[in-house]
Amino acid sequence: MKKIFTSAAIALAMLFTANTANAGINFGVKGGLNVTSMSISSKVLDSNNRAGFFIGPTVKFTLPLVGLGIDASALYDQREAELAVDVDENQYVLPTKQTLKTQAINIPINVRYSIGLGSVANVLFFAGPQFGFHVGNKNKDLGADCEWKLKSSQFSVNVGAGFTVLKHLQLTANYNIACGKTGEITASNVLSTPKSGRTNAWQIALAYYF
Repeated sequence: MKKIFTSAAIALAMLFTANTANAGINFGVKGGLNVTSMSISSKVLDSNNRAGFFIGPTVKFTLPLVGLGIDASALYDQREAELAVDVDENQYVLPTKQTLKTQAINIPINVRYSIGLGSVANVLFFAGPQFGFHVGNKNKDLGADCEWKLKSSQFSVNVGAGFTVLKHLQLTANYNIACGKTGEITASNVLSTPKSGRTNAWQIALAYYF
C-alpha cells in the first residue's frame, strides 16, 4: 500500500511540474453529493444507502493531444451508511439502527477524453484511481458488543462522464468503486469472525474552473 501511495505522490508531482508550454492548466473548486452503498459479507448485517458530500480544490491539465486531459483533486469526503443486525432464530438486534460515518481526504486522478464544440461545450468521459486517507474517529461502538473499525487508508477507482460549458462550468456523475475493505464489523454475540465492509458510492459533482 505504501508503494501505491508513493507512486501516487510521484504522479502528482509530475503533473504539477508538467511543461506549461505544451499543456493548459486550469485551477478550480469542486463539490458534490455522495450516495453511499455499503456491502458487508454477512447475511445478518443489513445496510442502507445514505447521502454524504465532498468538496475541495481541483486542477485540470489539457494535454497537446486533441481531446485528452488529466484532472486531479484534493477532496474532503464524508460518507454515511445505516446499519442493523438481525438474527431471526435468536431475535438478536442492535438496540437501534446505527449510522456509520467515514471522513477522508481523497485524491482522485482521472484521465479524461472530451468531444464537442471546442470551448463552447463538450462531453467528457473519465476514469482513474483514487487514493483516500481516513481522518477523524476510526472506531465506532455500535452497542451490544458490536464495533466498527475503519481502515486508515483506502484505494478505489472512478468511472464517469459529464459535460463542460464555456470552459468554466463542469457537471459530472461517476461511480466510485472501493478496492479492498473499508473497515470491519465485530459482533461477539453474533459473528464468529469479523466481517469486512466496503463503501462504494455514486457521486454527482459540480466544478468551476477559473
